[in-house]
Amino acid sequence: MRRLALLTIAVPLALAPAAFAQAPAQLKVGVVGLHQGKHIYTVAHTRVRVAGTINVAAAGDGVTVELLRNGKVRRRALAGVNKQGKFAAKLKVGTTGTFAVQVIHKQGVNVGPAQSKRVRFKAIRPNLHSGSSGPGVRLLQRQLHRLAYVTPRGGRFDDATGRAVLAYRKVNKMARITSTNASMLAKLFSGRGAFRLRHPSAGKHVEADLSRQVLVLANHGRPERIYTMSSGKPSTPTVVGSFRFYSKTPGYNAKAMYYSNYFIRGYAIHGYHDVPTYNASHGCLRVPLSNAVSIYRWISLGDRIFVYTKGKGSTRVRPNAGP
Repeated sequence: MRRLALLTIAVPLALAPAAFAQAPAQLKVGVVGLHQGKHIYTVAHTRVRVAGTINVAAAGDGVTVELLRNGKVRRRALAGVNKQGKFAAKLKVGTTGTFAVQVIHKQGVNVGPAQSKRVRFKAIRPNLHSGSSGPGVRLLQRQLHRLAYVTPRGGRFDDATGRAVLAYRKVNKMARITSTNASMLAKLFSGRGAFRLRHPSAGKHVEADLSRQVLVLANHGRPERIYTMSSGKPSTPTVVGSFRFYSKTPGYNAKAMYYSNYFIRGYAIHGYHDVPTYNASHGCLRVPLSNAVSIYRWISLGDRIFVYTKGKGSTRVRPNAGP
């Protein structure tokens, strides 16, 4: 019996080195950014997010994430591996240009050392404005379009692109200007900044948000088009409430209102030559002349419009409301 016991003990001892052999690391890593063609784009002067996976057996280990430019390491960050074998880190990209990231796992208890392949990406300049062009503008327009802000998509920053940027900024309570910066572009590129309807179950309808000065054409519970607008100034406020469009007038009228859609008495959505970033009308909802015809064609008689503001607003109906 003693001899059998010795043999029983000897077997595990002989197998011990194999039982504790380290598995080769299986590293996968990627950069969170926008894909266009074969390239990944992020925004310069922001923090780029690097995420990846490794063997679950490496849980509790750490990895080193490196940011490289021209083959030289510019920044490093440490990231822990969670129970699912996932890790993530953020690295500041301080300028425009082509960069790469790689992840290094040193020898752990259960998983051996490894180094990931380098993943390349491009950091674009964040300050886009009238006259800008190139991949950054194309991505800007693509992301605005995906969130229903009305913009062309030709890759040139024109007046219409500026108006879409202004509408996005208004919705997200940013400075009311027509150019971008790092924080705005990073938020847009991450897919954030959509308009949330106040009446998502109302079917085809219009929402006029007086607090943010935007007009939204909505259907099927989601915004279809978002425009910048200008509503009534404090001395001649826009009526608030729920109404239905009862009359439509194409072309110009005597008050220079262009393609008007009336929803109560003299209150209408219409194009106008002056649409400032703030409320400045005599009660109507002004929209840019270039958007007026498209809005006019979208709206049908009987469609509902919800006009609201975060404040108490005014429900006084002025008989002579105009542009």
